[in-house]
This record gives sequence, structure tokens and C-alpha cells, in this order.
Amino acid sequence: MASHWEEFYSTHLPPSDFEDNRKLLKEFCERHNKTNQRIVLITSGGTTVPLEHNTVRFVDNFSAGTRGAASAEYFLEHGYTVIFLHRLKSLEPFTRHFTGQMFLDMLELNERGPSTTITVKPDCVDIVAPILSRYKNAQEDGRILYVTFTTVSDYFWLLRAACECLAAFQSNALLYLAAAVSDFYIPSSELPTHKIQSQNGAPTISLQLVPKLLAPLVNLWVPHAYVVSFKLETDENILISKARDSMNKYKHKLVIGNILQSRRYRVIFVTPQSNYEVLLTRDQIINGMEIEDSIVANVVDSHSEFISTIQY
Repeated sequence: MASHWEEFYSTHLPPSDFEDNRKLLKEFCERHNKTNQRIVLITSGGTTVPLEHNTVRFVDNFSAGTRGAASAEYFLEHGYTVIFLHRLKSLEPFTRHFTGQMFLDMLELNERGPSTTITVKPDCVDIVAPILSRYKNAQEDGRILYVTFTTVSDYFWLLRAACECLAAFQSNALLYLAAAVSDFYIPSSELPTHKIQSQNGAPTISLQLVPKLLAPLVNLWVPHAYVVSFKLETDENILISKARDSMNKYKHKLVIGNILQSRRYRVIFVTPQSNYEVLLTRDQIINGMEIEDSIVANVVDSHSEFISTIQY
């Protein structure tokens, strides 16, 4: 009898650009699979749940991909190669610093005779230059691959494809599962083909639980990788117990717990042996430090310790 996750793949088609993305993932991993090269798969942003096959309406969540995009930059600084599997139009590394009109406000238009030039305002150079430098270094080294998804089904197909490519890295592979994956979905067979019409009255929508992919991911797809998941809660009293329940159930290496209201400056690392807090001080917040800097530094240390204990 097929498991829930196997049934999901058998009843949901891959995204239309799946083969192109699978080829990109395969080529990227083969190019970087060198001795002692560490690689991280970062999942980022929310997943949509379509309400129609020709999708006009869908169920979504609030995730903008802030944690994943910021973390990608810090993993690059630690020498990792990065696969950034993210929600289409969510925040991305480097460009995340220039949202809305901010970037345009940093530019000056210089019209002198027949020539027009655009420059960065002098008082903005110190902001733009280091970000641009880090971006150029990552691009020139070819150390980051961007892959996008929209729906929860897209995400599942691409996650498995990425894991298949990462398996060759064994313990040098790190999975940093920061995407806000929907807990519920509507099976493809139950979706109407066209837009739901409002004149028929309010529809009754029946949601099913999304299969948990941590089990096959940890046990089958990348059994030697260091797997990190995230647990977001709104109730402090259940955060650690929920994180530890997840770890005990799926046997991965680390759960990073966070409370909705304090997630930008406080997280809890839950390991099989203990749990500890990572917290920004008031001065660090004022000085613009991001908690992802500390999160990634701690994860890198844990990954190094994990690698040192592996015996094949």
C-alpha cells in the first residue's frame, strides 16, 4: 500500500518547467561535488494551495521569505554553495535589501548633453557597495542557484529532485528547510477546472492534511545529510515540546523554534540532547544585526561537529 507522500506524487503532476529545473539542479550539483565542498539547500517563502486548476483563487500564508533570503547570504559568507529554492516573487538574497522605492531613491539621473548616466548617490555608496560586492562574488563563483516554486505541489516535486542531486554530497549536504509549507491542501482530483463562480453561493471547501516529507527525506532521499527544520508557533508554552516531538518523529538533526511575535530577534535551537536560546541584544538590533547571522553561525558549527562524527 502506498504511503501518503507516495500517493501525493502519483496524483499530482510536476510543474511545467520541472525537467528544466531538474537538469539545472543536476548540473549545478555535479559541478560543485568536490572534496570537502559543503552545500546547503535553503527552502524559502510560502506555498500556495490552488482552489481551481485554472487558478484564480488560492490559499496562502504570510511568509515573505525573509529568513531564507537573509540566511543564504550568510551561508555564502561561510563558504557554502547554495541552492535557493524559493517562492516566486518572495525575497531573494542581495536584492532583499532594496525593496519598494528604496533602490530608486538611491540613484541619481545625470542628464548632460546627449549622454545620460545613472549613478548611486554619494551618501548611499557605503550601503550599496558591500552588497553589490558580495552579490558579484557569488555570481562569478557560480555558488548560488535560484529555483522557484509557487504551489505546494511544485515545492514537493522540486524538493525531491534537489534531494536526489544532493545525496552524492553525503554529510557535506545541509538542508535548511525554512519555507512555510502549507499544512493543508485540496487534492488535484477534487479541484474544479475553472474559476469558482460566486453566483452559485459560497463554496464548501474540504482541505486534507499535506503529507509530511521529512520522513522520506531523512530516511530515503538524503540519509547522510544534516537536516534542519523550523517550527513556528504562537504559544510559547508548546514550542519546545512541539519541536522535540517533530525531531523524535522524523529523526532529523535540529529544529529551530520561533514564536511569531519575536522571530526577528529570538529563536530556540532544539537538538536531540538539549535546547538553547539564540537572542539578539538591544544594541545588536539597533546596530542593524540580523538574527540570521547568529542562526547560520550556530548551524554551521553544528554541521561541522556532525561531519566530524561521521564514519562510513
